[in-house]
Amino acid sequence: SSPDEEWPEAEKAEKLARGAALKWASGVFYRPEKLEGLGKYRSREMQRNSSIQSRLKSTVQSYLEGVSAGLEQLRSAAQEVQSVCQELGAARWALLDSADRFQGLQQMRALMAEHVQLASVVQVLPQLFSVQEVFSHTLQLLHGQHLLEAHAELMTMEHLRDDILSQLHLRGLSSAQTTVLSYFGGLRELNESLAKQLWDIVGSSLRLVREDPVLFVTAVRIIEREEKIDDTLLLEATFLPPGRPKGWRQKFYHVLQETITGAHFHAIRVDAEGPGLAKHLVALQKDIVAELRVVKDLMVQCVPPHYNILSLCTATYHQALASHLQDILREDLDKQALFLLLEWALHVYHSPEMMGHPDLLPEVDVSALGPLLSPELIDQTERKYVVKVKASVLEWMQRTLEVEFKEWFREEEPETDHQGFFQSALPVIVMQMLNENIHVASLITDSLQQKVYNMALEELEAFLGRLREALAQCGKEHQKDRTRPKHYVSYLLATLNNNLALGSSVSSLHPDAAHREVPASLRAALDRTQKKACQLLLEELLLDLQPLCLQLPSRKWLSGSQMVSSMCEVIDKYAKDFSRVRKPLYVLLLAESELLVASQYLRALMQKKMVCKSEEERGQLCDRLLQDATQLRELFAGLGLDRSQQSLEAVFALRELFRLQDLALLSLEVLGFITKYPDVSDEHISTLLDLRGDVPREVRHMVLETMAQHPQVLPDSYRPIFSTILVPAPELPFCLRKGKCA
Repeated sequence: SSPDEEWPEAEKAEKLARGAALKWASGVFYRPEKLEGLGKYRSREMQRNSSIQSRLKSTVQSYLEGVSAGLEQLRSAAQEVQSVCQELGAARWALLDSADRFQGLQQMRALMAEHVQLASVVQVLPQLFSVQEVFSHTLQLLHGQHLLEAHAELMTMEHLRDDILSQLHLRGLSSAQTTVLSYFGGLRELNESLAKQLWDIVGSSLRLVREDPVLFVTAVRIIEREEKIDDTLLLEATFLPPGRPKGWRQKFYHVLQETITGAHFHAIRVDAEGPGLAKHLVALQKDIVAELRVVKDLMVQCVPPHYNILSLCTATYHQALASHLQDILREDLDKQALFLLLEWALHVYHSPEMMGHPDLLPEVDVSALGPLLSPELIDQTERKYVVKVKASVLEWMQRTLEVEFKEWFREEEPETDHQGFFQSALPVIVMQMLNENIHVASLITDSLQQKVYNMALEELEAFLGRLREALAQCGKEHQKDRTRPKHYVSYLLATLNNNLALGSSVSSLHPDAAHREVPASLRAALDRTQKKACQLLLEELLLDLQPLCLQLPSRKWLSGSQMVSSMCEVIDKYAKDFSRVRKPLYVLLLAESELLVASQYLRALMQKKMVCKSEEERGQLCDRLLQDATQLRELFAGLGLDRSQQSLEAVFALRELFRLQDLALLSLEVLGFITKYPDVSDEHISTLLDLRGDVPREVRHMVLETMAQHPQVLPDSYRPIFSTILVPAPELPFCLRKGKCA
């Protein structure tokens, strides 16, 4: 084969080189004047080619020398491997020849092991014979509180016993272990005696670290020795002697925790009343702080750091306190005791007077131990507290109302404020009581404050209901005898002022302005109480007005009467009384009195006592209506009631109805009247037409038809006047004896 076929890559590379050279030459000599430098380029390229070839030759030569050295090393290694194989074969044959000789050494090995065992037994025989003597000596050391020496001998005996048991265990001689345990049976009594003394010392540790820390440190050293032995045996895990692991460190923790809890929280009967519980909590606070200071300043120095003794004691006090408080809360506590517990758990416990004491910080930190009382238990306790406070508030309010009711029947008028308005101590007592309870609750938590605030509003609403019942009872007593209470009107006015004071004070009950909205139900209760007092006042006014209204209408009244003047005197007298209430109530009472007077006046006109018989009487009726209405209107205007708020305008409108002479326009006049007063009924109009005395049946029928064709709807802002007036039923036709009715 040709060289080109053997090295196709060389041919390809040559072609690429030629192509690249041609491309370079065409780029350099593309202009005729460039051909002059051809010789220079040729000599430079020849020098470069010769340099490249020399470098290639040196590289190839170095590679060939390396390959030659490698081949030489491989030949040497092959010869050495062959030599090793020959020597291993010779060693194998030598071992096979010596196998029979090794079997003779087996008996010697067994004898040697037996000799070693017998030598070990001989060495421990003196110790075995002296076991009982050591037991007695150790017991004497324990009785003399030489604990370290006693424990050293105890460890020696245990080590001897455990070595023997371990050897028996390894040889499977379990039956012999019982004999060994019986022989060393005194170790159990010594262990129990030592443990009892240790736990007594740990139980008195808080006292000992102050009086005799050496004894406590000795106990801790012994416990640590035993812990190391436990750890070593557990780590080997081949044989575990009886009574191991002792776990005395955990027992140390347990005894210390039991000591703390037993000293303060077990078998203690706590007085559930406020004073007794307060003393108990103060004692707990004082003792716990004092003992934690002892632990921090003294006990920490007597135990290894990994004991974390301060954290352990802190957690023990915390958990024991939490359990103790839960036990107390299961009792039927009064409100003072519940408050004390909440305040103590939520504020005192974390304060600088207790767990935040400067002498305990920063090492003592209970923040990581969780709350002393769970949120659920706090909420439950707060609800219990609210129930107790509610019962107390209810009792105080009932007593206050009873005192108030008795004062209504006094011979003296109610007290007045600096402006002369009637009042009593009731709103001050009630609001002070509610304010104090809400303020006290705010010292605990915001949630308790909100609960007490809600309860206060509910109780105030209920109190207003009982106040209305008391007003109704007083009103009944007054109806039986109008001389009792003597100052009936004055005390009703004082009640109105009190109700207004309560309403204005409610918003200040909650210290947070964002939560001062008065509930709609309470506003309604205040409004109902105000209406009840106003109703009783108006009923009293009505009793004085009714005898005067009996004269209306009559011909005596038409010809001239002092009836309205007498009414004005009565109204003026009551208005003077009304001036003893604050302005909004005064205006309200004036407006309600004016409405009462107007409705009574209109009711009297509709009692069918008179019918005008002539045009002259109708004229007199119109004049009398004008005079009476004008006199009453001016009276109320003079008292401070604006004319736009008066209902007496209905009398003026009614006068126009009587004044009309053209009956053809009567339907139109009535239509205007009912448009202005949409609560007028057919019966009202019919009765008024009867009073005119000149309306034929056809006209009456037409008027009523017009009313039926134009039904009226009461506007929302309309103040009814006619709907409260009942028209007397028509009289039955008079029947003769045994005759037919006409």
